[in-house]
Amino acid sequence: MPRPEVLDEIKSAESDADDIVAEAEEDREQRLSEARTRADEIRAEAEEEARELKDERLEEARDDIESERERILEEGEAEREELASQAESNEDDAVEFALEQFKEAVHAQT
Repeated sequence: MPRPEVLDEIKSAESDADDIVAEAEEDREQRLSEARTRADEIRAEAEEEARELKDERLEEARDDIESERERILEEGEAEREELASQAESNEDDAVEFALEQFKEAVHAQT
């Protein structure tokens, strides 16, 4: 093969290699861009899921707090009613005791 043809083939091979390298770099940049975009999408999805989970847990906590509040109020009301009932039953005894003390005081003065 004559020397000029060999040089032309070498130049052609170098040009082909440069094209292959350029194409590979473009492909690499494209894949990196797609990967970054997908990573951003995944991060956004994860953040949304985290927000939803936080909101669900917050709502559950609020429901639990409300249930506990209602239970405490019901217990307090039952205790108040019990104390009121005890006070009423003691009222008759207290009146009777006061009358006895009064009678004793009156008899002691006579």
